[in-house]
Amino acid sequence: MLQRFAFIFVLLLLVPDAYIYWHYIKKWAKDKKVKLLWWLPSVLLIIGFIAARYIGTDNPMSDRQGIIAWLGILILCIGVPKLIFMLVDLIGRLLHAIIKPISVRWFAWLGTILAICFFCVAFYGSTLGLSHFQVKQVTYTSSRLPAAFDGYRIVQISDIHSGSFHQRPGIVKKMVELTNAQQGDMIVFTGDLVNQRSVEVDEFTDVLSQLHAPDGVYSILGNHDYGNYYRWAKPEDEELNQEHLEKQQFNMGWKFLKNQHDIIYRNNDSIAIIGVENEGKPPFQEYADLPKAKQGTEGMFRILLSHDPTHWRKEVLPTTDIDLMLAGHTHGAQFMLFGWSPASWAYDEWGGMYYEGTQGLYVNVGIGYVGLPFRFGAWPEVTVITLRR
Repeated sequence: MLQRFAFIFVLLLLVPDAYIYWHYIKKWAKDKKVKLLWWLPSVLLIIGFIAARYIGTDNPMSDRQGIIAWLGILILCIGVPKLIFMLVDLIGRLLHAIIKPISVRWFAWLGTILAICFFCVAFYGSTLGLSHFQVKQVTYTSSRLPAAFDGYRIVQISDIHSGSFHQRPGIVKKMVELTNAQQGDMIVFTGDLVNQRSVEVDEFTDVLSQLHAPDGVYSILGNHDYGNYYRWAKPEDEELNQEHLEKQQFNMGWKFLKNQHDIIYRNNDSIAIIGVENEGKPPFQEYADLPKAKQGTEGMFRILLSHDPTHWRKEVLPTTDIDLMLAGHTHGAQFMLFGWSPASWAYDEWGGMYYEGTQGLYVNVGIGYVGLPFRFGAWPEVTVITLRR
């Protein structure tokens, strides 16, 4: 699989370069040095990626995730615009071969414009887009909600992926300040605190411990929180990693729910907060024990924290009457334009509020990123969910 990815990566860079060189650079550039310089960025990117990915470490996506991420951004900003230009220009040439009056030059200009537009999106998404926070206000209405909880405010955050912010700690601080500013009755975190290892969050424990709400900060695990994406020297190390991550959340003052529930009281009324381990479609982990977690909450208004939104249709809807589930996981594919996201290819519910009858699901598109340090449209999200009768 890695070899296949590397092959596609090389083609993505070299095929557009070869096409543009043959049709434009070779004709326009007279100096041989200029012609050779055309190939330099792609060659350096390929060398850099191969060195970062394959030389000297068994865990490049952890040990060199910053380098690989920014190499990816350079590919996004340099390689993809060239690919866009090539495809548009090629369409123009094919159409010109069939219908002579069609001008290849106009397609070349169109390809140039589209390539520049994509570059601007890529540049913004990899710089300011990472801290372009959006506070979303959502209302969930249910006649089952106890009267004392009418107007209750839950602030949801998800998918912090703290390992992505070692060079940008200010983004995590901004998230904490923005979350606290919503003055929620409760804060919930719906998983993926790290990318691969629990040590990623060590430098952020002080700032994350500043999250506060009258009824506390509740948290669960996401698929990245188990350490399964890291190649451990021995199984014991993976177990210690898991123990450390759970201990960190307790030390930050968070109420960590691992197939458990808690009861929130207001006057003589109460609601249940249920938290389960990750449960999703393969290849993602399936560790949730929902029957155990909800035992003792029968007949109550119940809110479920479950990282992967596919759990809703897989188990929650078919087997329970849980009122509201809060999830994350999808990131909205870190890209959304005019309400559409590539995440819709993989998930029926990928961002926002969804209903089946009176049962609701809210999917938060998260704070951090995986892979490319990039967000556009699917901006980092803090959600305020107001419960109403």
